[in-house]
Amino acid sequence: MNWYREISPTEKRTLWTCFGGWALDAVDTQAFSLVIPALIATWGIGNGQAGLIGGATLVAGALGGLLAGILSDRFGRVRALQITVLWFSLFTLLSACAQNYEQLLVLKSLQGLGFGGEWTAGSVLLSETIRAQHRGKALGIVQSAWGFGWAGAVLLYAIVFSWVSPEWAWRVLFAAGAVPAVLVLYARRNLPEPPRDAASATDRKLEAKLPVVGIFDRSVIRTTIVGGLIGLGAHGGYHAITTWLPTYLKTERHLSVLGTGGYLAVVIAAFICGCFASAWLQDRIGRRKNLILFAICCAVTVNLYVFLPIGDTAMLVLSFPLGFFSAGIPATLGALFNELYPQGVRGTGVGFCYNFGRIVSAGFPVLVGHMGNSMPIGSALGIDAGAAYGLVVLAALLLPETKGRRIAAVNVNAPDTQGTPQQGTPAHRV
Repeated sequence: MNWYREISPTEKRTLWTCFGGWALDAVDTQAFSLVIPALIATWGIGNGQAGLIGGATLVAGALGGLLAGILSDRFGRVRALQITVLWFSLFTLLSACAQNYEQLLVLKSLQGLGFGGEWTAGSVLLSETIRAQHRGKALGIVQSAWGFGWAGAVLLYAIVFSWVSPEWAWRVLFAAGAVPAVLVLYARRNLPEPPRDAASATDRKLEAKLPVVGIFDRSVIRTTIVGGLIGLGAHGGYHAITTWLPTYLKTERHLSVLGTGGYLAVVIAAFICGCFASAWLQDRIGRRKNLILFAICCAVTVNLYVFLPIGDTAMLVLSFPLGFFSAGIPATLGALFNELYPQGVRGTGVGFCYNFGRIVSAGFPVLVGHMGNSMPIGSALGIDAGAAYGLVVLAALLLPETKGRRIAAVNVNAPDTQGTPQQGTPAHRV
């Protein structure tokens, strides 16, 4: 942790407030999956209706990520982040007061706009605040906050549902998720806006356009297309696995450990460890090599899952590397996407690359289902995940290495540790 002692108080404060916000997003998102049985019992809805709430929230989150990127380019990183946290907190609290299914569907969808926007605005703010040599570590650690928030949701769920009847417990759980979000908003009030480079001719041309148009300018369109393909492959592989692997192992392999607390603990621990490992590696070997390494390992591990004859114990053991490697990919994307764009359209570019993949990747689980009509579902899953992570590898090979790239004029109160300017090519020369 020598690197942590090197960074300034401003860098540390930005790191931990972004970490807190992302963890709280995870608390609420994972809490919803835990309270689905209580919602079904309270309102007499079906599994499909409950699933629609989760799906609508994820789609709204992707749209919120795109919108937050545009807002951060137009009004500043800090202001966009504050808006997303305030929005998220408000609709988290209102969701606890929903009187019927239709109200909850609308409120959770609106909440999703803030949930998705926080990652985009926060990653851009942190990228432009943390010095280049530690940017990957900082963003990887913030990504690990999802695992900590997930664990927090499980713990909070156990406490609340032990003391409150189910028809009221889910409301208490949602309301509790809004309280810490307000504290994060308070902590972020004094975060400084990152400084800006003197605009080059290219930057001025991009900034003169609407941000969503600027990311398709000739100077950056290749980056936008390739970055979008990386987001598509990363999310496509993840959603295919999380959608179909539990069903496959339970219905075709008849494994019972899937519903146990031990399985959940392994998955959460693996996610956190994978983010930390990716955080350290990407600042050592570079963004491209790190992304390719984790994508290949994901494809190999999921195929071991579906093609090897495994029992409960082996499945539990293999759950760790699968969770570990799948976490390492999103832990790399924050630094990579931010280092690919000039400041004037960085938020929009990051929001597009990450969230375009989130929306379009919905096709991957559907593809597994269709392929499963003519072949074993395990084979379909292995092929589908392999194709998704193969897309990540191929797209990563088309991008330059961005490790150490200078993306802001200077860091607030954070001179380079060697006393010299941070090295790297301008972010828009790709």
